[in-house]
Amino acid sequence: MSERQKTLQSHNLRIPDAEDSIAATSTATRLNVRTATVSKILNFSCVDGPGNRLVIFLQGCNYQCKSCHNPQTIDMCNHCGDCVETCPTNALTLISSKVIWDASLCSHCDNCLAVCPKQSSPKTQQYTVAEMLDVIRNNLFFISGITVTGGEATLQLGFIKGLFSAIKSSSDLQHLTCMIDSNGSLRTTSWAKLLPFTDGVMIDLKAWQEETHLWLTGRQHHRVFQSIELLVQHNKLYEVRLLHIPGKTDFDAEVDELASYLTQLPKDTRIKLNAFQHHGVTSEALTWETCQESDITHLANQLTERDVTNIVVPSVYL
Repeated sequence: MSERQKTLQSHNLRIPDAEDSIAATSTATRLNVRTATVSKILNFSCVDGPGNRLVIFLQGCNYQCKSCHNPQTIDMCNHCGDCVETCPTNALTLISSKVIWDASLCSHCDNCLAVCPKQSSPKTQQYTVAEMLDVIRNNLFFISGITVTGGEATLQLGFIKGLFSAIKSSSDLQHLTCMIDSNGSLRTTSWAKLLPFTDGVMIDLKAWQEETHLWLTGRQHHRVFQSIELLVQHNKLYEVRLLHIPGKTDFDAEVDELASYLTQLPKDTRIKLNAFQHHGVTSEALTWETCQESDITHLANQLTERDVTNIVVPSVYL
């Protein structure tokens, strides 16, 4: 038994074999009708993975991050209708107890987001895998890959699996890299369903100590470390992201243990330091101190002094 097989066995996981691949092909039609609730699509991004990427923002998140800069992606619209009267261009209407958004009329003033009691958005759209493939093909000559993010993208695991497997089995798309931006809360058994079709994953490590992570996100972080471990074993961990919030996150205080952990990751894993800003955040986070270049430089230097390599710092601080 190979070392790779032993690793999989220790986690009670397996990578699909040839028979699985045949079965997957036979279910391609079914996967292509998988539907996702999409918050936004960026046709071009150079900060969400390697190269030029089309980025798909899926709606819904299982964290309640105090520092979230996309809080309108956390919950799903319950069609209460509170947002309809606030729309100055009549882009929102309530029809048969359902809020309907007309993108052609929308001025993107975001009044609807401000009044939503659920941290949601009426400006979402439903896409099947087949429809998303059409979007990708329309941008094919300008991108080198696809990144699915959120919210928390892996909450819509079936759609991601269907999309990525369709890309990998399409002769005109299979050169595209397929990546996921995640908070790392997915179970290891569920990651196993995505790994055969995924080229890399970017994981957010919100805090080092459990207590701090729970305070910031409302969730424990043991699955984050389990996800990182599994992704390392399958050579799928592209990047670990640390959002530095002066006086709130514990990366400075726990830098020795943090650095010891990061140095055990593969040398080609990017350690990306992000600087907390007020853009998009709500509630008490608006009163927090923003992260300056000097704060990032200090943290980066502390990590470097402790032999952490491949550190990526922001190019701008806005």
